[in-house]
Amino acid sequence: MGNIKDLLNNIDDSILSILHLAGELGKKCKMEVYVVGGFVRDLLIGKKLNDIDIMVVGDGIHFAKKLADQLGVKKIIPFTKFGTALIPNNDIQIEIASARSEFYDNHSRKPSEVVYTDLKGDLLRRDFTINAMAINLQPPNYGTLTDPFNGVMDIQKKIIRTPLNPDETFSEDPLRMIRAGYFASKLGFKIDSLCLRSIKNMASRIDIVSIERIRDEFIKILTTNKPSIGLIILQKTGLMKMVFPEIDVMYGMNQTSEWHHKDIFAHTLQVVDNAAILSEKMELRFAALVHDIAKPNTRRIDKKRGYTFHGHDAVGEKMVDKIALRMKLSNYLKNYLKKLTLLHLRPISLVKDVVTDSAIRRLMVAAGEDLDDLMTLCRADITTKNPKRVKKYMRNFQNVEKKMANVIEKDAIMKFQSPVKGKKIMEICGIDEGRLVGTVKKTIEDAILDGEIDNTYDAALKFLLKIKNDSSILKNNNS
Repeated sequence: MGNIKDLLNNIDDSILSILHLAGELGKKCKMEVYVVGGFVRDLLIGKKLNDIDIMVVGDGIHFAKKLADQLGVKKIIPFTKFGTALIPNNDIQIEIASARSEFYDNHSRKPSEVVYTDLKGDLLRRDFTINAMAINLQPPNYGTLTDPFNGVMDIQKKIIRTPLNPDETFSEDPLRMIRAGYFASKLGFKIDSLCLRSIKNMASRIDIVSIERIRDEFIKILTTNKPSIGLIILQKTGLMKMVFPEIDVMYGMNQTSEWHHKDIFAHTLQVVDNAAILSEKMELRFAALVHDIAKPNTRRIDKKRGYTFHGHDAVGEKMVDKIALRMKLSNYLKNYLKKLTLLHLRPISLVKDVVTDSAIRRLMVAAGEDLDDLMTLCRADITTKNPKRVKKYMRNFQNVEKKMANVIEKDAIMKFQSPVKGKKIMEICGIDEGRLVGTVKKTIEDAILDGEIDNTYDAALKFLLKIKNDSSILKNNNS
């Protein structure tokens, strides 16, 4: 951790110019101007700088307008109640805030009163000491660090703790408890024992936080390099039971360990970490978290085989609907999680059985554009510590993928549908628009997938004429 001015001089020129502009503007307006929070933390740690948080002692919105003018930005996004504003900027997000203290009531994490204050008062309200530092931007004090709660020392010790008594910090804004797990995952830091004890005591306070804010903070844990760190913190503090009960019940629940950890919770977290190594895609990591979500509900004991979880893929798919509704997930994310949960055993079954072209085609059609993600999830799902089993398993997956590559219709299958369209089906079969048309189309598609007919219009039309006369499909539906 070097000299602050040296660290600032080594950052991207476009960011540095914004800091200089802010400092000179502060001098001109006779306002104290600081860069604060995550910017200072990441600068000291040496991480990528993702946004600029500027704090001024005075009118933050007025300052934001003047800085935006100098940056050539016509409009800012003000939040008058809090004295903050966003300056739209393509390269890096810029937030300007007035130095403030916040006061809360017991039933909401939204401040009931905002009071403008000085630098120390502003840093005192912040969540953790590593985020409660400021660097002066105003000449002649440019580059001077203010660190009233030993945030630098906590960075060096890799510790997360609060500036105030943690009970007070977490009671005011309970979302900070989940943020503690996020920062532990993101930075690889440990939570101070006093803070950890406080989170356990205050866990029930998370109820006053909106599900949208909880969801967003939870998802941020999944975006870190090792999500299991934050997820274990949620579990051990009792927060998981409050925010994701379907994961909480996995803890301590055993399973047969042919390919996995014996403990379902430990296995699930290892799959999430494996997925994080294999892909930066948050949705895939979320799928890794929920892929075995129904195992606790489907666990049975077989005298010969031990624990079984028959149908946990299909039951899990249905459970995702309930989870998505509660957590207010987007339809895209819900459908993605449902698909990968339902299909996560399919490639494994192809590994163990004789692989036919028909089986490969069906899997590819079912997975569609998410086929690569499905195969990545299956690889992440291998958590056995036996290297021979891992090698064998991976080799079998490679065989399945080779089979996929050899299926000529691969690209067409990704957008697969009957060559004969609904209008033609209605004309030939003498039926009206409705469910029956879809049934006939599916019959044609199944025939193509099973290799009975070629994937061409002529072959499909000939097949349609045949089932029109011979199949019980139309007869039963027309009777």
